Amino acid sequence: MRELVRWCLYSSLLLVGCALGDEWNWWYYAGYDCPGSELYGYTCSGTVEDCKAVCSANANCYGFSYPEGQLMQMSCLWMKFRELSTNQLYLRFTGGAQPSTAYPAFPPVWPLPRSFSNGTTTLTVAAPQSFRFIPATPSQDLENAFIRYKKLFFPRQLGTPYTSLGPVVLPSVTVTVYNTNSSLQLGTDESYTLTIPVDGSSALISSQTVYGAFHGLETLSQLIRFDFETQTYVIRFSPWSIDDGPRFPHRELLIDSGRHYLPISTIQAVLDSMSYVKANTLHWHLVDSQSFPLVPINSPNIGLEGSYSIWERYSPLDITSLVEYARQRGIRIVVEIDMPGHAASWCLGYPEVCPAPTCPQPLSPATNKTFDLIEAIISELTGCKQAGGYFPDDVIHLGGDEVDTTCWTQSPEISQWLKDNGMDAEQGYEYFIERAQQIARDCQRQVTGWEEIWNHFGTALDKSTIIHQWLSGSSVIQQATSSGYRVVWSSSDVWYLDNLGVTWQQAYDAEPCSTISSDSCSAFVLGGGGEMWGEGIDTSDLMPTVFPRYAAIAERLWAPRGTQSAAASARYTAFRCLLNTRGVAAAPSSNNAARTCPPWPDSCFLQ
Repeated sequence: MRELVRWCLYSSLLLVGCALGDEWNWWYYAGYDCPGSELYGYTCSGTVEDCKAVCSANANCYGFSYPEGQLMQMSCLWMKFRELSTNQLYLRFTGGAQPSTAYPAFPPVWPLPRSFSNGTTTLTVAAPQSFRFIPATPSQDLENAFIRYKKLFFPRQLGTPYTSLGPVVLPSVTVTVYNTNSSLQLGTDESYTLTIPVDGSSALISSQTVYGAFHGLETLSQLIRFDFETQTYVIRFSPWSIDDGPRFPHRELLIDSGRHYLPISTIQAVLDSMSYVKANTLHWHLVDSQSFPLVPINSPNIGLEGSYSIWERYSPLDITSLVEYARQRGIRIVVEIDMPGHAASWCLGYPEVCPAPTCPQPLSPATNKTFDLIEAIISELTGCKQAGGYFPDDVIHLGGDEVDTTCWTQSPEISQWLKDNGMDAEQGYEYFIERAQQIARDCQRQVTGWEEIWNHFGTALDKSTIIHQWLSGSSVIQQATSSGYRVVWSSSDVWYLDNLGVTWQQAYDAEPCSTISSDSCSAFVLGGGGEMWGEGIDTSDLMPTVFPRYAAIAERLWAPRGTQSAAASARYTAFRCLLNTRGVAAAPSSNNAARTCPPWPDSCFLQ
């Protein structure tokens, strides 16, 4: 408690809150020890309560073995446990219920697999130079994945001779993909099985598509850990048998390059991190009122004039290279071109499509020039054919949100056009949405729009439209699914990542289908995602704002329904530390406010 008070006093200088009432909880494991974590030179004697008091008075003590009385270091909380029938192990933690297994972060995989079984053997993995990746089916995508995952399997240089902990080692992983030509679209099979034997034979990954195989490799990479004492790579709790696949087919992260330009390298880092949580959709809010960073070939002025600067632009080649980079990690890129609102940046290059220089949005519905420009942009982005263009995904997002038609009613030309066509501003909005969506449908794209289009037009929308619910407290998911429309769920009160006060527990425990039946959920809810709006985000703070909270959303969308944050807490903390070791600037897992810095010196596993 003295140490806690000292850090609370220190943290108050940093304006970081600290509750002095937060006491240590004691976890108890009968029949276990954690060798290698001894706090040498420090012991206790007497009763269990006597040992608790001795440990609590030592700032470096995080537990003890009893009746031996050996105090333990912090690493005992997260390192290996050993069965020892005569021993009792006591560990102390600040908060959280005791896990049911004698390994707090179990299973050591994020997101939680659909089903698994495991054993008790610690299996040595063959040395990095001799471990083999074996494609049972020839595939360049698999070969590329093997190159990436070898670095994740074996991130450390070995300075001593590599020796086995046991009589057998895991020599290789064999990957079988039954359809190596499957394209990556909404609904592509991402399931896989992973078997890790303890008889000296190869680990086996089987999947219908390479995208499922990627997920299997990711799971295997998280199971392989480096053992510092033996200087070997090991897989604990072997043998493993995992049968896994996602609950929802659409698991997105939104990034926003319209408010702040995001360099190519930043987006690549985002895609890498998404693959670690098995997310499969980058929702790219490419443009907005503030900037239009894409320079299309057919209408270049929209980007040449609408971008922030000559250095903050994307070329068509930039886009196609990012789409392929994402595909190689099992991630679709769904582009959003928001309209008719959020479109003031269009006016700099094409002023004729806007109501007035001083009142630039929504885009004007009163001139065909607006729709000619929309058609030119969508045609270029999609190639106006299935799987064509810069963005080959079957889905395009056309926004449609937060449309204030005041500029239309204040424009004499648009007001007269509405009157001549027997419309009010609301009907003009509906006309615009339907005409823009038809352009996209003619280019063989399914259209997603923010929930305002449902709130305004309901079942007048084309039945193929996907409704993206985002408003807190909205009942759109009930209304739309009951009418047979598909829905993506990203409620702003829990899954908007720019809402910095949302805790990871709130994000994790949010359930997209809590207000509808299981049948409606399965039939019409495609999934959802975390939305990282860019008003206060650029490269400098993007990753610690997204992670680790986005991992909570990713597991909700992947894992079976019913998992709760309380049971995931230790795994969440451990996964945040894994992200850090992979170079992802994930903020402390215990933050009450996203992206705040660590409050004091301590282990990654305790912050």
